[in-house]
Amino acid sequence: MLEKIVIANRGEIALRVLRACRELGIKTVAVHSSADNNLKHVLLADETVCIGPPQSNESYLNMPAIISAAEVTDAVAVHPGYGFLSENADFAERVESSGFTFVGPPASAIRLMGDKVSAIRAMKAAGVPCVPGSDGPLGEDHDENLRLARDIGYPIIIKASGGGGGRGMRVVHSEASLTAAITVTKAEARSAFGNDVVYMEKFLEKPRHVEFQLLADGQGNAIHLGERDCSMQRRHQKVIEEAPAPGITEEQRQKVGARCVNACLEIGYRSAGTFEFLYEDGEFYFIEMNTRLQVEHPVTEMITGIDLVREQLRIASGETLDITQDQVTFQGHAIECRINAEDPKTFMPSPGMVTLWHAPGGPGIRLDSHVYSGYKVPPFYDSMIGKLIAHGRDRDSALQRMKMALTEIVIEGIKTNVPLHQEIFQHAAFQEGGTDIHYLEKRLGLA
Repeated sequence: MLEKIVIANRGEIALRVLRACRELGIKTVAVHSSADNNLKHVLLADETVCIGPPQSNESYLNMPAIISAAEVTDAVAVHPGYGFLSENADFAERVESSGFTFVGPPASAIRLMGDKVSAIRAMKAAGVPCVPGSDGPLGEDHDENLRLARDIGYPIIIKASGGGGGRGMRVVHSEASLTAAITVTKAEARSAFGNDVVYMEKFLEKPRHVEFQLLADGQGNAIHLGERDCSMQRRHQKVIEEAPAPGITEEQRQKVGARCVNACLEIGYRSAGTFEFLYEDGEFYFIEMNTRLQVEHPVTEMITGIDLVREQLRIASGETLDITQDQVTFQGHAIECRINAEDPKTFMPSPGMVTLWHAPGGPGIRLDSHVYSGYKVPPFYDSMIGKLIAHGRDRDSALQRMKMALTEIVIEGIKTNVPLHQEIFQHAAFQEGGTDIHYLEKRLGLA
């Protein structure tokens, strides 16, 4: 087992990694910005290193500073959490070339899946269902692009190969606007990602977002842990996630899950990873692979009993998976609400002092958070301050437990989106399950 690791992140995920390390007897080094001296995991870690000022590009995105922290503390590995440098192939490569273990996939896999065009090609080769599209970058031939769009059928969507997080995408409903849409998307992609390669796909009008969780040890073993529904979104950012996804049959689960497993083996994947799909009219369409731990991983942990961070650390230590696919079982239903420090109406960030923090409790309730009474939420980072998870014997039970937990949680001193979650849980469409990715924005009048 790894002896000591650097936790190259902040907030709830850094605390989550620290807890898994303690369970496995691994010593921890918390690297942090000068704004994060009082983070809970910083206070609990075996060692701490301040790596820069509050701005992310000078601290949590500062590769030399993080690697130097590993060197001066005699750490042997780096866990990137999610966000920041977690899907940066150059960082993974630099960690490994500096003599440390990267707790995640090989840089080659991150690079392959980070480019949407190469990712789609790899998935098609592995038999993973993909959205009908151009099967490669769009060229400068106007007539050829028109032909592709006609063959696919309008509406289509132009996407940046290096895009993500909802950026670098443009929907086209007619031939008249196709060329302009390609030109504008290429310019935006060049500016945002330093890569103007774009491709074309069929635009699904009312899809759900369903993703599969995978674990692979890089030694010829891989398993899937079922699917999650992440369709409750605002501006391509997930708000509520649940597992299993409502309406997905066991036959669908095993069929798509097996193809994802096969893809992991073919690309030489290692660690935890997630295959994201759009799901419409009973069909799955691959959109991307996240080569890291997901924010919503706790709902999978709750229904499988498998600690994903622990498995990441075991795999990084060179151990093989100690569970086979036929040993993976699913118990009940789990739902997660992302708790953000933001105005529930305007969605503007609400940093500041948390004057009172009270966590909900009861059977099946879990709260992953770094916040405590007296903690000051800084204005420099993502507004998420916690994840509230409810688990029950079935979806109705999980819904009822979450409703109770949302009435029990107390956060004073700042605004949060708890009232928004309370409202969503009253929606008949959400209670029924299976809403599409546009539902919430339409309900909020944002679409």
